[in-house]
Amino acid sequence: MNTANPQTIHRVMHEIKRRKLEVLRVVDLTPRMRRITVGGPELAGFISLGSDDHVKLFFPQTAEEQSALENVELSGGIKNNKVMPPMRDYTPRRYDLDALELDLDFVLHGDGPASTWAAQAQPGQFLHIGGPRGSMIVPDIFDSYLLIGDETALPAIARRLEELPANRRALVVVEIENPQEQQPLNSAASVEVIWVHRDAPAEDLLSTVERLKIPAGELYTWVATESALSRKVRRVLLDTHGLNDEFVKAVGYWRLDDSPEE
Repeated sequence: MNTANPQTIHRVMHEIKRRKLEVLRVVDLTPRMRRITVGGPELAGFISLGSDDHVKLFFPQTAEEQSALENVELSGGIKNNKVMPPMRDYTPRRYDLDALELDLDFVLHGDGPASTWAAQAQPGQFLHIGGPRGSMIVPDIFDSYLLIGDETALPAIARRLEELPANRRALVVVEIENPQEQQPLNSAASVEVIWVHRDAPAEDLLSTVERLKIPAGELYTWVATESALSRKVRRVLLDTHGLNDEFVKAVGYWRLDDSPEE
């Protein structure tokens, strides 16, 4: 039984289910960001209550891994299976249970099982997903939101902005490769977006955060980028800007050593 106070930040757990979904559409949002829409009957009952939820995607590389994926129940623990396909976590960008569709946005960075699969994905192929295991619920109790990340964080940032009501403010800072990677970010709230371009030598995410004018009022802050950088950004937010640690969530979505987080 969930006894969490709905007016506080709290986690809701979900039944873990593995689903085999068909690729329905493939659309390039920018030169390096591809949206893949998957769906089908097995999406029925899918639930994602938090804008930064994660589903686990499975990318079998061999016939043995494919067979294991087809036959092992996630609840039994696919990690306990001797043949484990590569897995990556991705944000459910949008889902529609009437149409039985789920959008997943992939950064095409040229290597890794997820990016490699996304680069060749075509309608009619299949993708196995699991979860979300749970959702972090951030109730509408804040005046302002500070959202900081890189390309991997854009799906969660965009989803959060779309969920905000008109009487809220949001300051968004996103590090991307170049201006061609900028995306429209829609929201009923009042939103200011700062794009930080890696191809501009004078720009970097950490110094941009150091110079920020923090939004007024009760503030919720969310950070997601490379693990070490997320930790540095969090320290700047706490030490330089004096933000309330209770309402600052900073996570690592990937590591420079190439071990997966997102």
